[in-house]
Formats: sequence, structure tokens, C-alpha cells
Amino acid sequence: IQDAIDEMATEMMKKYNRERPIIFNTLQLYRKDRLQFLKDSFESAKNGGYFLGVKLVRGAYLEKERERALDMGYDSPVHASKAATDADYDAALLFCLNHHEEIAFVAGTHNEKSTALLVNEMQARNIRPDHPNIHFSQLYGMSDNLSYVLGKNGYNVTKYVPYGPVRHAVPYLIRRAEENSAVTGQMSRELELINAEMRRRQIS
Repeated sequence: IQDAIDEMATEMMKKYNRERPIIFNTLQLYRKDRLQFLKDSFESAKNGGYFLGVKLVRGAYLEKERERALDMGYDSPVHASKAATDADYDAALLFCLNHHEEIAFVAGTHNEKSTALLVNEMQARNIRPDHPNIHFSQLYGMSDNLSYVLGKNGYNVTKYVPYGPVRHAVPYLIRRAEENSAVTGQMSRELELINAEMRRRQIS
């Protein structure tokens, strides 16, 4: 289904992203082909005279992708390690930043290191925090420590809210919570920050 989504998003960008970025495609960087797909998409957009819009995420269906590949007898399309995924994700961030006047992108991540990388690079290059082509995004209810600090310092940041039938939404949220705790270790840190804030409010 991803190929069809990519084609549809590209056609919509060609039509609606002529003057400014309106249509965005989500790229899951745990897939081994997505970094090159990003670069190819940029060349197509540049040659076609439209803005490329992308939301960069690590990915939500790692086990399903591997199981499907195994069941159907083809090579797994996803990276074998988290380190490889992280490397491609950060490379995608920097690629977009290198072309931020022609690519509008959303860094959809709860990862502090990737967030810090993008912020530090923007500062080093004197790119203003509220540049209209650069946004950060976290899931509503997660990584508020990142969202609030980014917003307080003038960066474009949003909280995204998944919606849909309960049978689809709840498993998605469970995967995000598991990813946030098992993969990035963020959940325990968030609980510590929440407790610290509660104590601060009680004292004051």
C-alpha cells in the first residue's frame, strides 16, 4: 500500500505545492529505502517546480514488516538494528535542513538526541527557530518536556492526535508507548519530570 500512498502524495504535491507546501508525505526511516527515496523525491520536486513536503518518523510497524517479509519470502524492507534506523533518520533530518528553502519538513520524533541535533544545526547555521519550513511534532501526551521547551524557545512545534476506530487507535497508542519506553527510555524520564513538576507546584 505504501507505493500507492507515495504516488498519490506526489501527484497531490505536483498540483497543490506550487506556491507553498500544503501536502506532506510521511517517510518511515526504519525502511532501508526511505533515505534514498527522500533524495529522489527532492530531485523530482526540484525538476517539477514544486515544494517537497515530508514528515520524518522512525516507523511504527517494525515487527509486522518483518513478519510479512518472512511469510511472503522476500527480504525484510526494514533496518536490522535501531542504530541503522537512527543513522538514516538523522541523515534525513540533515538532508532536509540542507535544502530547507525547497523542502518543508516535520521532525516527528520523541528522541532527544535527534531533536537536539536539529536544534543545534539550526543554531549553527543561523536559521531562525520559526522558519516556516521546519517543524517539530510529538504525540499528544508524550514527550511534553521536548514540546514545551521547543515552543518556549520559538520553534514550530505541534502535538499530533491519532484518531479513528478504537480497534485501530488503541493498538497504535500501545505501540507508541512501548516504543517510547523500550526503545528510547523516555517514559521513565517523563515520569520523573512530571513528579518533579508536581513537587515544584506543591512547594510554590
